[in-house]
Amino acid sequence: MITEISFITKRQIGIIIDRRGNIEYIIIGNSEELVIPKLNRFGLISGKLRGIRLIRTDFKNSTPDEDDIADLALLRLDSLTVISVDDNDGLPISMSTIYLLPEGSNGEYSTLDDKDVYSQRIDYDKFIEGLEDELGFKSKKLNITKSKTMAVLTGAFKNSAEAARNLLELKELARTANLEVIDNIYQIRNKIDAKYVVGTGKLKEIVIKTVSSGAEYLIYDNTLTPSQSRMIAEFTEIKVIDRTQLILDIFANRAKDNDGRVIVELAQLKYILPRLGMKDDSLSRLTGGIGGKGPGETKLEIDKRKVTDRIAFLKKKLKVIEKSRVVKRHKRTKKDIPIVAVIGYTNAGKTTLLNNLSNSSIYADDMMFATLETSSRRIRFPEDKEIILIDTVGFIRNLPENLLPAFKSTLEEIKSVDYFIHLVDCSDQDYDKHIESVEKVLEDIDLINKNRVIVFNKVDMLDEETFLELKNKYKGEVIFISALDKKTYTEIIDKLYYYFSKSWE
Repeated sequence: MITEISFITKRQIGIIIDRRGNIEYIIIGNSEELVIPKLNRFGLISGKLRGIRLIRTDFKNSTPDEDDIADLALLRLDSLTVISVDDNDGLPISMSTIYLLPEGSNGEYSTLDDKDVYSQRIDYDKFIEGLEDELGFKSKKLNITKSKTMAVLTGAFKNSAEAARNLLELKELARTANLEVIDNIYQIRNKIDAKYVVGTGKLKEIVIKTVSSGAEYLIYDNTLTPSQSRMIAEFTEIKVIDRTQLILDIFANRAKDNDGRVIVELAQLKYILPRLGMKDDSLSRLTGGIGGKGPGETKLEIDKRKVTDRIAFLKKKLKVIEKSRVVKRHKRTKKDIPIVAVIGYTNAGKTTLLNNLSNSSIYADDMMFATLETSSRRIRFPEDKEIILIDTVGFIRNLPENLLPAFKSTLEEIKSVDYFIHLVDCSDQDYDKHIESVEKVLEDIDLINKNRVIVFNKVDMLDEETFLELKNKYKGEVIFISALDKKTYTEIIDKLYYYFSKSWE
């Protein structure tokens, strides 16, 4: 009996038992606590418990403490039993068994009626089977598309408005990565926690809710440092990624040409490099999943030297690519044809506008970063006049620094253009902040004074009152269109023709 061993050694003793009754681990603690080992080989399955239970001794009483409750939820144990030990003879006095409740119940856990160590009335196997059915109910009720993986969003923000805005954009990024967001749980704080971004207590709450919901990914809006990634990976077995990894994954999936693939692989390797020197399994968990596509090797299969060598090789390759772009750009500008660039925040409808203005069929979709390659098409006007229209990669706030080279071609292209069409999704509630983000980029590359027109797209998604408010607010300063409706293009075509007609005379 473990209580006798506990009595003799004056230490807490724990045993982990699987559903077949096999003892998988024997844990020896001290008089106050015991430390549960990593349970990686007992994998977590969405909507299921882990398939093992913990039974431990205690010298004070048989009431589970806060650490027991946290272990039950975080580790997704079938149950956790505490047996009190008699100080005089080491015999068991009583026991208490706790188990998880389905989300939405009155409390996070409940206690079995069985208190007698020597006479247990419950059929434990049937109890666990029924409990798993209840715990999996929420996942079934959500009716998530089978082809998609579930995720929970989180982060630390200065205020609720910032949280709502950033998490909405993060949700769109997740959708682009084919993830189904089922919840977002965040914390308002002035300064992020150095270890976990959010506080320890809040992280515990987030992880418990994420695990109980059946989600496989926890996505931070905040960029995680290597040490934060390691600390959070030690705290939970859930796959944790940040906004940077999510964007990298999107780029890895959508980069079609050789140039794009080189840039994305380089960005991913730069992201991985500082994380290789740590005892961090957060990267290896992502192999073959979100945040792990691109380089094709896991962190366990590569070392710093190989990564450094590969980065050096890709940098050389990128220089060759950049020289080729310069030559192509020079040939185009030499023909003295006016060049117009469509710029704007991601998913503003730039490619759709280019397609309809030039009768092209470049891939476009209602998602962020649907297209990454720079495309150009000719538009003909009366009297055999023409311009070149360039589609550009969409901008986004706080773009990962390692991905800046992916935008270098866009930035280099627009430096040589004659005119900008700044396309804005006016149906987005944060359209004004998107305008600011794009304007800041133009200012950073010294193009803020370039001639341009602001075009508000997606007016078909506005109600009449909102549309009139916008028209009164900007009073002729912007053009309103729906990129899906060519009938709304008259004003923008006239604007371009009038602007360039002076040089055609």
